[in-house]
Amino acid sequence: MNALVLVFVGGGLGAVSRHLVARAVMHASGVRFPWGTMVVNIAGSLAMGLLIAWLARRSAGDSDLRLLLATGFLGGFTTFSAFSLDAVTLYERGALTAAATYVIASVTVSILALFGGLWLARQL
Repeated sequence: MNALVLVFVGGGLGAVSRHLVARAVMHASGVRFPWGTMVVNIAGSLAMGLLIAWLARRSAGDSDLRLLLATGFLGGFTTFSAFSLDAVTLYERGALTAAATYVIASVTVSILALFGGLWLARQL
C-alpha cells in the first residue's frame, strides 16, 4: 500500500484516539492540570516501545506496519505539540512548579515507559 496512505490513515486514527482518551481523562480528573496529554504521551511511549520491539523481532520488519502504526497511529496519538502548549500555558498562568513538574514527569516517565515497553516485549 502507498506509504502516504498508510501514514494518513494511521495518523487520523491516532489523532481521533488521542482526542477521545485525553477528553476522557480530563473529564475524570478536571482541567487544572493537563493529565490527559500526560497520560497519552506515557501510553504512546509504552506502545511505541512494545511495537518497535515486536517489529524488530519479525524477520522482515514489515515497513508497512511500521508506517501505519508507528509513524501514523502513534505519531498521531502522541502529543508533544500539545504537551508544549500545556507547559507554556501553565508557565504563563504563573504555575511555575506545576509547569516544571509537568515537563520533568512527562519526559522522564515517557522515556521510562518506552524502556518498559521494550523490556516487556522482549520478555514475551
